[in-house]
Amino acid sequence: MNVEKKRERIREFFDLVECEHYDLRKFSRPVLVYKVEDDQVFYSLWEEDLLQRFGVENVDGWDYTEDVLFCPDWIRGDDDDDEDDDMQ
Repeated sequence: MNVEKKRERIREFFDLVECEHYDLRKFSRPVLVYKVEDDQVFYSLWEEDLLQRFGVENVDGWDYTEDVLFCPDWIRGDDDDDEDDDMQ
């Protein structure tokens, strides 16, 4: 199970998967909790204080599923921001 707290990355994720289920403006400190398995991303959005209170390990379900092809590279762990530099 993975956690992403950066609002910019969460917004990027939702933009790429074209998710209209969540409105980030309603979350004061959003946390994207996700798991990648068999080319699928299972995810939910939580408030940070709830996760701190109950623990990420107690997340027992997912709100939505998306194909990993439509997700940002960092979802798969490809966090190389200098990828364009390699193409010279």
